[in-house]
Amino acid sequence: MALEEFENEKLSTRQKSIVLMQSITNYVMGAVIFAAGILIFFPQGKMIDFVSRYDPTLIKIFGIVCCIYGSFRIFRGYQKKYFR
Repeated sequence: MALEEFENEKLSTRQKSIVLMQSITNYVMGAVIFAAGILIFFPQGKMIDFVSRYDPTLIKIFGIVCCIYGSFRIFRGYQKKYFR
């Protein structure tokens, strides 16, 4: 069986439900991680006291990394290439 034939196979009902669950998980986790990155990058309220304990440069880098990884998780949920 060639790789092209495997990619064109229809997914079973179980596989479709797994793909749906994984994509929802990726959307939610991506949104949470992205929001955490924004909150770390632009702290407000009590977050200012917490963030001020650490090096501001490292906090900004960590916020950017969280935003990038959150965006990646959202994109991976959009792609839905779990069994391919």
